[in-house]
Amino acid sequence: MIGLLLHDSAHEYALVLKMLITGAITTCIYKILKHKTLRPRPYQVHQHIAVGAPALDQFSFPSGHTLHAVMFSILVCAAHPDFILSLGSFSVLVAISRLVLGLHYPSDVLAAIGLGSLIGCLAITIVP
Repeated sequence: MIGLLLHDSAHEYALVLKMLITGAITTCIYKILKHKTLRPRPYQVHQHIAVGAPALDQFSFPSGHTLHAVMFSILVCAAHPDFILSLGSFSVLVAISRLVLGLHYPSDVLAAIGLGSLIGCLAITIVP
């Protein structure tokens, strides 16, 4: 976001504002889902899974990192299509990292991709 603000244009300021608002809304949705589902993390259930990083909270569903990576990537790529390859790759790596670190199940990540895509696309459609 800081890089976008350095361009010092009304278009970039609007994009960053959209990212901040959408990020706040997405965080609320994500926290509600986490506390409604109460799904334990894979390493908490399966003793053979070694956790690769400290968890930010107790529950697994959905993956907040993946959700936000996908949503922000969609918003930026809609405004700057040249970033599709780099941000798409970044989002895929974030999703994979959540699995490799033992913090999420594949369904946590897939749900986050779907939700992040939906929210990102809605934000583009509602606020052009």
